[in-house]
Amino acid sequence: MPATAYDAAAFAEGLRRHGLVVPSGVRGVIGRSAVFEGVVTAFDAAVRRLARDDGAEEVHFPPTLPRALVERTGYMESFPQLAGAVHSFFGSELEARALCACIHAGEPWSDRLGMTDVMLTPAVCYPVYPTFAGTLPHEGRLATSLGWVFRHEPSDEPTRLQSFRMREYIRAGTPDQVVAWRNDWLERALGLLRALELPVRSDIANDPFFGKGGRMLAVNQREQQLKFEVLVPVISEEAPTAICSFNWHQDKFATVFGIHAADGAIANTACLGFGLERIAMALFQAHGFDPAQWPAAVRDVLWP
Repeated sequence: MPATAYDAAAFAEGLRRHGLVVPSGVRGVIGRSAVFEGVVTAFDAAVRRLARDDGAEEVHFPPTLPRALVERTGYMESFPQLAGAVHSFFGSELEARALCACIHAGEPWSDRLGMTDVMLTPAVCYPVYPTFAGTLPHEGRLATSLGWVFRHEPSDEPTRLQSFRMREYIRAGTPDQVVAWRNDWLERALGLLRALELPVRSDIANDPFFGKGGRMLAVNQREQQLKFEVLVPVISEEAPTAICSFNWHQDKFATVFGIHAADGAIANTACLGFGLERIAMALFQAHGFDPAQWPAAVRDVLWP
């Protein structure tokens, strides 16, 4: 039985009432309890056990990345509405007093800040691609990273967070290597999530490209089956929530960062991302707000 009716407000209230999340007063920004974090950590460990023999290189990055990298990838052309640029104060003491006076008066003060050289990370895979630059070995490269992502999508819908974590796997190689890896992992991901007794299904999807040109990009992405999502009902049965995504970038990032296959041809890349907060919420909705009461088979997967 689902923990609540498939209703965003009821589910959000259930999470809050059981002490699993802490509202911050800003839409899409929440604190997480130890119980919530325990589920996130357990699921991430389950993914890593599943991928143990893949030989992925583990890399770690902060939740910021160089602004130049974001600009170089064309992110601002495709997703300006989601971006988070970091601004800071560069002025004198006199200008700092003027800034504080604006704050105390309840007046706007953003024009007294300047853009820095960093942005909030829009996708965990972005800082990985430059590390693949050059000629790949014959088997290609595979990396994994766990990190914080920022998307400016303020919403009262509990699964749509502005700041959240992704466990990503990033593959580079020939087109055949990359597509075979993606297809294999789609089945593996579905198998893991079904072992957690989540009613998941996969579907072709598209990214939220911006503007009129973005609508054409979305159509092309679907027609070429470049993006798949794994969906599960959390707040709606008619519009299930994406908890896992697979993106085949073809040669986009390889061209930008000079990544070549062993035969010298431009490489292809793909990434797989598990949305950790969303998966935790899917588990709470499917099995109840107390993990100690979850089915034994589910607990055995998470806490073997």
